[in-house]
Amino acid sequence: MSSVREPEPTPPRTSSGPGRALVAVYGLFALAATSRGVTQLVTQYAEAPLAYVLSLVAGIVYVVATVTLARGTATSRRVALVAVSVELVGVLAVGTLSLVDPAAFPRATVWSAYGIGYGFVPLVLPVLGLLWLRRTRPQPAGSSATSE
Repeated sequence: MSSVREPEPTPPRTSSGPGRALVAVYGLFALAATSRGVTQLVTQYAEAPLAYVLSLVAGIVYVVATVTLARGTATSRRVALVAVSVELVGVLAVGTLSLVDPAAFPRATVWSAYGIGYGFVPLVLPVLGLLWLRRTRPQPAGSSATSE
């Protein structure tokens, strides 16, 4: 009798299943934050340059996260991990600073007050992104996909 090994179950791609919704939300935020940042920088830069630059930075981070989560290759997963981590640090730092020193942020950014202007989605999104990247990470050879 031959012992046939069952193939290890492969984790879902970052852009499959619930990942599609995650990529769609990232895409929506990429569009919203980037267009907001560009518009504000072009039309109102002198009013709140720091806030408007930070909105554009948030938009760029969302663009990178969207593209890399959608691609799901090994390299894009690493870039997505960095982008989503930067996003989480950014929303926590800007959110805290905007509450501690409101004078530094005379106008809101995407990440001000932890994304209150966007229903706190900017605070929740990187957490979901990191959890999804963890859930869909490739398993090392010889390990079980269910062991954690």
